[in-house]
Amino acid sequence: MSPSPERTLPQHERGLRHRPWRDYALFAALVGPNLALLILFTYRPLADNIRLSFFEWNIASPNSTFVGLANYREWFTRPDSWEIVGNTIVFTVATVAGSMALGLGLALLLDRRLHGRNLVRSALFAPFVISGAAVGIAFQFVFDPNFGLVQDVLTRVGIPTPDFYQDSNWALVMVTLTYMWKNLGYTFVIYLAALQGLRPELSEAAAIDGASRGTTFRRVVLPQLRPTTYFLSITVLLNSFQVFDIINVMTRGGPLGTGTTTMVYQIYDESFRNFRAGYGATVATIMFLVLLAVTVYQVRIMDRGGHL
Repeated sequence: MSPSPERTLPQHERGLRHRPWRDYALFAALVGPNLALLILFTYRPLADNIRLSFFEWNIASPNSTFVGLANYREWFTRPDSWEIVGNTIVFTVATVAGSMALGLGLALLLDRRLHGRNLVRSALFAPFVISGAAVGIAFQFVFDPNFGLVQDVLTRVGIPTPDFYQDSNWALVMVTLTYMWKNLGYTFVIYLAALQGLRPELSEAAAIDGASRGTTFRRVVLPQLRPTTYFLSITVLLNSFQVFDIINVMTRGGPLGTGTTTMVYQIYDESFRNFRAGYGATVATIMFLVLLAVTVYQVRIMDRGGHL
């Protein structure tokens, strides 16, 4: 007589089939509240936002008008949309690359026995926990073209001070540098933790083989930091793409109309200043799709071990 199919299953699979209902109840009790909060505060607002993008709605009115894809056609045909996309790309790429490169450099510098290194580490991380609005207000005085710190330094070396509040290009540079300074502590701490978890025997073997410091960094240290770099590239990009407070405090999206307006600031501007909540929801939906595509691409690269 042949054994029953159940008897031929491995022991762990038979255990899964006979798992008591209490295990499933415990799983539901632990996951259920978190899943309910995600649905209530993340997925439901996202679905409502997508639905609202097909309507024309004055946020001060209880009535809305269905317009189909009119908001999307308007966004893709408006000339300022591409300027705003350009501002968003420049700001995001500069802040991601700059904060990660500076954070790694500082982590390498402070990952050694130095007098007062804990104080320096705390000072570098402190700006990250300060609100963006407070940082923006403080840096308004730093970049003031008449009596700011930057003006004082440039005057001493004989360089004319740019007008950060009237020149669109310099205004974008100003908010980019401000956000990089604020976000530097985050990348620094993550890279520092990663450096302290490296395998020292690999660097020692490279030194025995006669490898220089530069070669050891490129061939030994950087490959071990690859997972951390991928993680930071995703989180820093998502945070940079959604910066609002610093831009709102320092430039309000200007100068000259949309000089420092990013997609996030455009959502606020259209929804709460122009009272076009439907059009603002359209911009938010487009931004969500872009971020989703970029994040999925980054995760796929991470799963492949860095191969495009």
